[in-house]
Amino acid sequence: MTATKEHWKSEPDDHDYPAAADYLSLLMDKGEVTNAVAALRKATLTHRKAKDLLRASRLDLLPADNVHVKKDLTKVDGGHLLSPVLLLRGRLDADVPLTVADGYHRICASYHIDEDADIPCRIA
Repeated sequence: MTATKEHWKSEPDDHDYPAAADYLSLLMDKGEVTNAVAALRKATLTHRKAKDLLRASRLDLLPADNVHVKKDLTKVDGGHLLSPVLLLRGRLDADVPLTVADGYHRICASYHIDEDADIPCRIA
């Protein structure tokens, strides 16, 4: 399929934060969104495996032919780097899964490349 070389940028793209805010505004009120995005901007970069991110978020793996996943796979094949993903930590004790604020399609694309590869993330 796709080469397993490193395919991640070291920092999220600037436009990822407004995209995360737009998504989170469906789940939280405006003040909570503002606080969450501020926390994501301050969070240090960490790395997690694609398979673990999907499990913790309870999201399904999208197929490689999904239009957005395919676009990311094509980027990687072309030598372009993907932006790290933005996540809000879940709570196991409250049965709240990890929230992928931005980067679901990138997680799925990376899984199709190598499910054990580490994905750079900011987690708040």
